[in-house]
Amino acid sequence: MTLGILVWVLFFGFWEFAVWQNWANDILLPGPGKVLSALHTLFTEKAFLYDVGVSVTRILLSFALACLVAVPLGILMGSFRTVEAFFNPLVSAWRYLPAPAFIPLLLMWLGAGDAQKLALLFLGVVWFLTTLIMDHTKSVPADFVRTAVTLGGNRLQVLRTVVVPAALPGILVAMRQMLAVSWTYLVIAEIIAADVGIGAMMMRAKRFLHVDQIMAGIVVIGALGLLFDFLLKKFHGIAFAYLEENVR
Repeated sequence: MTLGILVWVLFFGFWEFAVWQNWANDILLPGPGKVLSALHTLFTEKAFLYDVGVSVTRILLSFALACLVAVPLGILMGSFRTVEAFFNPLVSAWRYLPAPAFIPLLLMWLGAGDAQKLALLFLGVVWFLTTLIMDHTKSVPADFVRTAVTLGGNRLQVLRTVVVPAALPGILVAMRQMLAVSWTYLVIAEIIAADVGIGAMMMRAKRFLHVDQIMAGIVVIGALGLLFDFLLKKFHGIAFAYLEENVR
């Protein structure tokens, strides 16, 4: 905890020192104080809270849609070789296609509204999440499955009562990892023909060289990402407390 705080103290200290030494134009590199002041102005005078709410809604909705596809598909691919053999070539190919490359097509197909942004965030996450969940499902000890079969369980029963519960901790870890990736796509999704959202605010600030507001937006995205990561980590610890006990 102390070391974690220390690294941020050093980071902000170096940032302030760089500004004090005039290593860059103060318009292009405002100090931490100016960024905090800009953040206060955004929330109190620029209705930035609404932008934040829109961005969070886009993240949560797109990620929920990705999970609705990736979780069952990943579990089935990790549990049954025929399902993996059928879907894996498709999933593997899509993983190597950069989601931003689809922006022109998404704009033509879906327009510049929320549907295009949700689709981009969805494409940026779903294929990697599917693969991670498949791998976590495969990592369920084979002894668990053999024991369940020996006790008379059929495929569906083994999947429901053994494989899924054993894979759930890993699935939640995969979701936590990919939610972080979803935040990295947020600005890309919102800088294209967006009127609201954190990315849209940053693009408006760019037009007038308000670098302090751009940095404030970056700070907010980082803070929100850390908050969601913290909440998922806490939920993992509560839901799977027995794993924490085993570590101790």
